[in-house]
Amino acid sequence: MRPPLPPQQQNFTPQELQRLKALADKPQQTDQTIILPVENGAPVLDSDKDAHWRRGMSDDELRRLRRQAYGQGAYQVPSSDQAAQRDFWQDMPRRDMVIVPIDRDHGRRIDQPPQFDYPRDVRVERSFDDDRRVMDYGGQIVIRGDDTQRFAQFGRPPIYEEVGNGRVRTTVIMDNGDRIVTLRNRYGQLIQRSRIDRQGREYVLFFSPDLFYANDSQPVTYRDPGAELPPMRLMVPLNQYIVDVSSQENVNYYNFLDEPPVEPVERVYTIDEVRNSARIRDKMRRIDLDTITFATGSWDISMNQAGTLKRVADAINRILHDDPSETFMIEGHTDAVGSPESNLVLSDRRAEAVANVLTQVYGIPPENMVTQGYGEQFLKVLTYGPSQENRRVTIRRITPLVRPLETSEQQ
Repeated sequence: MRPPLPPQQQNFTPQELQRLKALADKPQQTDQTIILPVENGAPVLDSDKDAHWRRGMSDDELRRLRRQAYGQGAYQVPSSDQAAQRDFWQDMPRRDMVIVPIDRDHGRRIDQPPQFDYPRDVRVERSFDDDRRVMDYGGQIVIRGDDTQRFAQFGRPPIYEEVGNGRVRTTVIMDNGDRIVTLRNRYGQLIQRSRIDRQGREYVLFFSPDLFYANDSQPVTYRDPGAELPPMRLMVPLNQYIVDVSSQENVNYYNFLDEPPVEPVERVYTIDEVRNSARIRDKMRRIDLDTITFATGSWDISMNQAGTLKRVADAINRILHDDPSETFMIEGHTDAVGSPESNLVLSDRRAEAVANVLTQVYGIPPENMVTQGYGEQFLKVLTYGPSQENRRVTIRRITPLVRPLETSEQQ
């Protein structure tokens, strides 16, 4: 059952479009919801769309909550990833942020993929042959895939080990000899992922202190950490927050992707929290790969379209040259034609297809990418009809959200 779209202006006048553009150019001057300045444009922030359509909040309510949180002032946009994390580093005991080697504990080899105990408010609605599952996270319907199989395309079959307290360590040995090692708790939640190269050097891609130091025997429940935060007040111009590949040709993608979060980061989040929370993802700028189009019901990418990814891929590779531990999220989106469940699955396969092209054609290590499909949940243009603008894949760098980064004072 789809939620109704909010009331929309079918034909914006030139004056109305100009007003929307003025707000998008200087969003810090208003507590209104920023709307994409195009015909039937949706809210710019995915978290505002989520608040409208999943939580039933009105523009007036969002505006009131912004005014309560920020008053007439606002936060400072962080100057670096480390600055974005500075507040919680000051409050967190140093011992609780220590990252231990992922292969420190001895493991017991198991022959089959593990079966996890899901949190009590999480259940599997439907499973697919390619290891994808449609799941209900406390009333939020999501799609989950097993990225271990994506890694194994470029290496050997995964090795599974039990390492105590219900935790499972998965290792994929890549064709170049590197080991991609992932640690999950008994509920399947991702605690840590590291790359260990042939010389034994470990690069931590993401790490959740909350999960690592948790009591795994206690039952957990799902919650959206973004629900505790006020609606975001965007403090950077729209063209510094979203890049459309097809229309913004002169963008320096390296500089854009390397930019820090647009607001402070409260703590290190888990990968699943980032996947499930539009409010947390909105902290990072995004690139809309609107040059990648798909045939109806397909996730195949032609080589001609793959070529349009070159400049973005070059930027990602340059960032990884600077820091091999960076993590990028590849998000798939569809229009609203078809059922919500089929669109979830299709968007997830399309996100994975883009990640595979970035690896096969441009050499981006698969483990530096996390994929996630969102189906029709975050429409860019407000229509239930066919829409090329809504059929898109998005890239964000999410490292500052999922890995502790010491400030210069603590190094």
